[in-house]
Amino acid sequence: MKRDKKITKLAKKLVEFSKDDRGVVSEAKVGEVLAGLKQVELRNPVATLKAYLAYLRREIALQTAVVSTPAGLSAEALQAIEAKYSAIYGRPISAVTQQDTSLIAGVRVRVGDDVYDASVAGRLQRLAENVH
Repeated sequence: MKRDKKITKLAKKLVEFSKDDRGVVSEAKVGEVLAGLKQVELRNPVATLKAYLAYLRREIALQTAVVSTPAGLSAEALQAIEAKYSAIYGRPISAVTQQDTSLIAGVRVRVGDDVYDASVAGRLQRLAENVH
């Protein structure tokens, strides 16, 4: 489905309004944007909200490091991951953990579309691909 250019432009602008002074999407700012949208009459409110949600999800994914591990991580390890990826990307990154026992050992980190794999399962897979 092709989006109307005006709706796309508006949705992207709404995402910018949804960021706090650090450039991070905040729940409070999203609430303000939604409250503001209730006050205006949109030409196509459903399409606008769908586009806003899609761009908002993308922005949140870019600001989040999803850390997959076979076991949990300490708060200090998560803080170190946040600091490392914030430095790499030059913007604030928050880390969340996700348990994945298929990794055997190590971690896999996803920030947006970027994946950093330091797991045993990932190394074994790369080794198997290089053999063939």
